[in-house]
Amino acid sequence: MTPPTYFAVEYAINPWMDTSTPVDVDRAVAQWETLRDTYRRLGHTVDIVEPVAGLPDMVYAANAGLIINGTAIVARFKHAERQGESVAYATWMDQRGHDPLVTRHVNEGQGDLLVAGSMILAGTGFRTHSQAHAEVAGITGLPVISLELVDPRFYHLDTALTVLDDTTIAYYPPAFTAESRGRLSTLFPDAIEVASTDAYVLGLNAVSDGKHVVHPAQATGFAKQLNHAGFHPIGVDLSELLKGGGSVKCCTLEVFS
Repeated sequence: MTPPTYFAVEYAINPWMDTSTPVDVDRAVAQWETLRDTYRRLGHTVDIVEPVAGLPDMVYAANAGLIINGTAIVARFKHAERQGESVAYATWMDQRGHDPLVTRHVNEGQGDLLVAGSMILAGTGFRTHSQAHAEVAGITGLPVISLELVDPRFYHLDTALTVLDDTTIAYYPPAFTAESRGRLSTLFPDAIEVASTDAYVLGLNAVSDGKHVVHPAQATGFAKQLNHAGFHPIGVDLSELLKGGGSVKCCTLEVFS
């Protein structure tokens, strides 16, 4: 995780960003600290990556890359405004003993590459190029399932789909093409389908450890669905960071070992 010390909305590269809307950095930091403390309270280890001035979106650590089974793939961002983040996160990966690999095509890390058991669900349509999916499969040796997004409000896969455990997901069907919805229904016949009310507050931008699901507090309907499915929902308010188009998952780069 990276604290939002320099968080701002200085440009608009997704529909959630409005440069005319003021940002309260102190509130963003306080909300982020609550998320960090929630993870620690649940027994998880949280590594802190130092923020870099001039990179206001660096708080969205999930986009930094994919780390799985000792392999680290650093992001190749689509937009110039975020490309400096790759350097900062590659340095952190290297310091942690990884040799960060790069892709030839755009990949925006765990924004579009979500680990589900022994496979990777991979988004495309707005950020990560579909050609990068094959590169990720070659690097990791894992099957990569391509899923195409069609609604710009859900510009990354992690805004429209949450992996709850190795065999269970929650997702918002209208964010995907019919072909991708069919693929998901085949792979996950018991998937939780989330309503627009929860999707439109980025309720699916959540993190699960297989039991506890940390999610945006405003997604109350999703919380009820999680509870009914046997998970323990924990709502966290990240409304200030939502102004940049991210929430719980966006702020969290999970390390899969």
